[in-house]
Amino acid sequence: MSAPLHVEVIQKRQSRASKEYIKEIVHSYLTNFVSLTPGASIGSHEFEDNVELKENVQCITFCDVEHESDLAMTECELLYHIYTLDNFGAETDTMTDAASGEELAAADVWALPTEEFHGLWESLVYDSKLKEDTLRFVETAFEFADRGVDSNVIAWNRVVLLHGPPGTGKTSLCRALAQKLAIRLGDRFPRARLLEINAHGLFSKWFSESGKLVAKLFDRIREIVEDRRLLACILVDEVESLAHARRAALAGLEPSDSIRAVNAILTQLDRLKRHPNALVLTTSNVTGAIDVAFVDRADIKRRVGPPSERAAYEILRGCCGELMARGVVAPREQLFALRVLEAARFAETEGSRASLALWAAARASASAGCSGRALRRLPFLARALHTRGEPSLAAFIDALLAALQQQLADTRALEDDTRGPP
Repeated sequence: MSAPLHVEVIQKRQSRASKEYIKEIVHSYLTNFVSLTPGASIGSHEFEDNVELKENVQCITFCDVEHESDLAMTECELLYHIYTLDNFGAETDTMTDAASGEELAAADVWALPTEEFHGLWESLVYDSKLKEDTLRFVETAFEFADRGVDSNVIAWNRVVLLHGPPGTGKTSLCRALAQKLAIRLGDRFPRARLLEINAHGLFSKWFSESGKLVAKLFDRIREIVEDRRLLACILVDEVESLAHARRAALAGLEPSDSIRAVNAILTQLDRLKRHPNALVLTTSNVTGAIDVAFVDRADIKRRVGPPSERAAYEILRGCCGELMARGVVAPREQLFALRVLEAARFAETEGSRASLALWAAARASASAGCSGRALRRLPFLARALHTRGEPSLAAFIDALLAALQQQLADTRALEDDTRGPP
């Protein structure tokens, strides 16, 4: 028996069926398959004459964390996760600055799983096992808590730190991880929340009352984590702001109140580890600026860099697939996975020509150091500036290369203007 295959099933919001019933009808449907493809999804439009599935199920996804190739149905151990998607979006928690009377946004709070983050995990592509490692880390942290492992003997804080240049998907990965955990741990935590805090905004505005406001913010977080049946993921973007504020205060450049606020946050993070249902996710764009005291608290620290040529190819392949599915690029043609091209030693045939052209575009973007954010913008720029009508796949890939060259030229011009005349 191979490693388990996680099957995520989105139940339609109007469905009143029990999770057990949904599991039964999905399993019955899947027994008709000879093999299952990890990473693939089946939408409700593909359920044909299965009335029960059409009425109750929106989508079935086979997760790809543990597997890279198709699995025989008879050899699969299927683990089902049945859930519905919240469609209310984020709610903003606000606080009042006593000094100015200004109403300030303290955090955005998401009920998970949410429609906003659906498909985000699958869209993120990395060369390393970054997604798999972060997911296993968190699952292990909750396993230790469940088994009563003494944290005085074996230390873990449930704190994740992702660092690297802007635009590489750090915040997206944190959001996707929180969504994935809400799905995977749904039996243990029937409710889940993501609290998104902007540390940069916290310290740029709140020096006058920062200590009190930090206390209020974490009082709110503690209220949430008191519900042990609720999973609370706290996301702190730009955590290097903590280090900047503390160094500036020590150098006499900022009010001493700011260092008290920073120390208060570090203390509050220490207190959160007492709650087995709390997870802290943090990001940083400036690795060298992160406070050493905070770095020491992070259990897992991973750099997220620009996409390599392999990751760039899979990202662009996914983008082209989406545009072909929506009819923006027509007709629909096959783009081979990179492992297929490698197995064929990148031999050019009629069927592989488009894939090889896309591989050339991916290599060019990786060589230029394009961020993931810039890479995902290229298809839009290609469509807007370099194509008309419904381009063929070959014409669209040519447009991608043109858009890349234009973006690089625009970036160089902007850098020249920033530097000024010699």
